[in-house]
Amino acid sequence: MSTRTKWMILAPLGLLLFSFGLTVLSEAAHQRRIGEPTQVWVVLGLYSLALINGGLIMFGEALRFRILLDVRRETRRSMRQLLRKVNLKAASGKHKSGKKAKSPTKTD
Repeated sequence: MSTRTKWMILAPLGLLLFSFGLTVLSEAAHQRRIGEPTQVWVVLGLYSLALINGGLIMFGEALRFRILLDVRRETRRSMRQLLRKVNLKAASGKHKSGKKAKSPTKTD
């Protein structure tokens, strides 16, 4: 699977999981407020904690893949520019004759 595909899958899933975890956390708080037994709202709170952390981890991985895509793109761009410069210098060196260039500061 490509890096771009991983990023496009993990980012929305991570946000969705995080949001769902917040919703479950809200429900746990509501259960506590209405006087449900402690076991009910504690289990819901732990479940929400797992969902929130899982969502953050997935989104963090997606962010890592996106940064990797950007770094690769910039590296390729700079390599192409460097290659172009090298090719231009090599091409200009072949066409010059063996004469020395005049200094721009010297006058005859």
